[in-house]
Amino acid sequence: MKQTSKKKINTLLVQTKLKEAQLRLFSVLDFQRILGIENYGSARSNISRYLKSGLIQRASKGLYFLADNPPSNFELANKLYQPSYISFETALSFYGIIPETIYEVTSATSRPPREYIVKNIKFSYKKIKKSCFNGYHSIKIQNILVFIAEPEKALADYLYLVALGKRKLTYERIDLSKIKKKQIVNLRSTISKTQAFGNN
Repeated sequence: MKQTSKKKINTLLVQTKLKEAQLRLFSVLDFQRILGIENYGSARSNISRYLKSGLIQRASKGLYFLADNPPSNFELANKLYQPSYISFETALSFYGIIPETIYEVTSATSRPPREYIVKNIKFSYKKIKKSCFNGYHSIKIQNILVFIAEPEKALADYLYLVALGKRKLTYERIDLSKIKKKQIVNLRSTISKTQAFGNN
């Protein structure tokens, strides 16, 4: 049954419906559809109300999540700026190719570079040419599919930044045992094309 445009929606109903929809990140339109709200303005008003109460938090302009059911950092990175996929040192750390724990989530995008701060975490996006926007796959994190570079592509993307002087590299810290050796030749040709990156 449709909610009336002026009705304030029960807090428990909001939590239940959004969780049932398995939608950790949602827009105003998503909120309107899932809660069965007739009026877009009413959906915005309800979101504003719950932002003030702390039930809902803002990820970015027009993108929200339940405070008690936040998205993973990787899901958030994929959705904050599209198209994009997790890469560089974030992906290398995820695969155990470098030993460091990474506190910044770094992604590749074919759009201009961008940065966001959400939940006190920095999300950064490095621009690559559309022709190089490949070599990624999907994995499940918290039962949600997210896009992340394959290990070899993450290394290639990272070495681009090294070649451009945007990252420093100590070769001893890279565990190449987790890289498919047959793809090293392909990496070498890719790495040489440092112009694939736009300005940051």
